[in-house]
Amino acid sequence: MDFSGMTEVEMEKYVTRIMLDMGVPAHLKGYHYLREAIMLSEQDMEVVCSVTKLLYPTIAKRFRTTDQKVERAIRNAIEVSWSRGNLNTFEELFGYSADSGKGRPTNSEYIARIADKIRLDMKEMTS
Repeated sequence: MDFSGMTEVEMEKYVTRIMLDMGVPAHLKGYHYLREAIMLSEQDMEVVCSVTKLLYPTIAKRFRTTDQKVERAIRNAIEVSWSRGNLNTFEELFGYSADSGKGRPTNSEYIARIADKIRLDMKEMTS
């Protein structure tokens, strides 16, 4: 993960700032699962290609819960952020927001897009 000398704690703080800007409430279980999913995906984009077989089980094991609870909690956190979050941030990241009438992104789209943004930001910082 160590792109620009950034520690895991610094990366977690960076992901947290993005999530809070997107309106993901910190009191939801899905907030913690989503942050973990983004960090895992940022390290290895392959996990986003297989959320049900790789990503959710890894997070479930780490938090001692089930894959289904992880998926549901992440979906709920994304729904809440989609309806309450910063519209400009969504427009910038996804090219649309809740105001545009399009439905919210899927869990994997949401996770992949944020992980990709972080990867690009890291490349920018190191160049």
